[in-house]
Amino acid sequence: MKPLTRLLPRRFRILLRRHGPEALIWRRRVAILGGAVLVGLVALVFADMADRANALFHALYARFWWAPLIATPLGFAAIVWLTNRFAPLARGSGIPQVMAATKNPEAALSTFVSARAAVAKFFLTAMALLVGASVGREGPTVQIAASIMGRMHRLMRIPIRSSVYIAGGAAGVAAAFNTPLAGVAFAIEELAAAYEQRMTLLVMAAVLIAGMVSLGLAGDYIYFGAMRQTLGVTEALIVAPVAGVFGGVAGGLFSRLMLSAGTTQFGPLPWLRARPVLFALGCGGVVAVLGTATGLTWGTGYETAHGIIEGSDVPVWFGLAKFATTLATAVSGLPGGIFAPSLSIGAGIGDLLRSVFPDYPPGAVVLLGMVAYFTGVVRAPLTAVIIISETTASRGLMMPLVAAALVGDFTAQFVCKEKLYHGLSQRFLRSSGQE
Repeated sequence: MKPLTRLLPRRFRILLRRHGPEALIWRRRVAILGGAVLVGLVALVFADMADRANALFHALYARFWWAPLIATPLGFAAIVWLTNRFAPLARGSGIPQVMAATKNPEAALSTFVSARAAVAKFFLTAMALLVGASVGREGPTVQIAASIMGRMHRLMRIPIRSSVYIAGGAAGVAAAFNTPLAGVAFAIEELAAAYEQRMTLLVMAAVLIAGMVSLGLAGDYIYFGAMRQTLGVTEALIVAPVAGVFGGVAGGLFSRLMLSAGTTQFGPLPWLRARPVLFALGCGGVVAVLGTATGLTWGTGYETAHGIIEGSDVPVWFGLAKFATTLATAVSGLPGGIFAPSLSIGAGIGDLLRSVFPDYPPGAVVLLGMVAYFTGVVRAPLTAVIIISETTASRGLMMPLVAAALVGDFTAQFVCKEKLYHGLSQRFLRSSGQE
């Protein structure tokens, strides 16, 4: 018996093949829709798991202040051993892996954005927060989201281009921060070296759908809460460049130290770098001592940054202490991002600035410190401005934020010429022999 389609007129069969349910265009739409919805759901589950892990650690620390001195170094060592043993491409932020994946999209689905790397990233990042590591979940969400989007396209038998991973990563940023515009900016500025016209629809659709899923399930929330303070023109002309210089220098220094830590010329550390578990144990010791001594540097730093924006006082050394714990965590090889910790460090820099400018609106000055430092680290001023603007609803500060970000980006170049994520992605490519 002939198939039903064979009984149809030839012209109708051609139209059905081109525009029917099995057509490439419909399979691509299903992949985008399904992938973006799944990204939004996974991002929400990941956020909840990360928050619970962070809360459990703080509960342990509140009851037994000495426990992190044992649990944190041992936890660092155990997580790095698990990462190196089962999913070495899950270490670090996750954003460099997505950038590396765009160089060879088809092969990357079994390497940089493989299911194994994504699953390991999901659980090991939560484990890192469970032992007090100074990590964020936003970078890992980018790698997980890119893996989901790639897997959906493979499932629907669609050729995988670099735009698939870029769209997935952008959707991950949008869902993690509940900031759709930041997702688009991140795709243009950081993930894509050249933003192709053909990927515009894919990125916009993925970001919009993932954002709608996150918004629908988590509610219309503002990540850091609404901040309505503004600056006058004269105030902005004075404080924005100062914030940009200080934040840019500090952010550039962080990037330089991060990139230097991966080379064999980083002081006396080559011997330790050849023993990653022992090195992670030492980094965990640094995080444990600083965290126990200060009580403020554990985890993402979200609560502290939120408090500083709202006017809470923190010790003058908070920014420096958070800088040290984030650096120690990042170079240790743990899976985990630096977005949230960087915003916390930037808030510490902003706290220093508001003591220098006591008559200026304090919350506004803090945001300038945050955007300048974040730009200095990631060297993506547009993304930094939109993230700060959307996570604080500070639309009245757009021009001062842009000024501080541009000055921070310019200043950071004198401290570290290479962009952090670009440099790290090149290492992943070299280690996999794909450079």
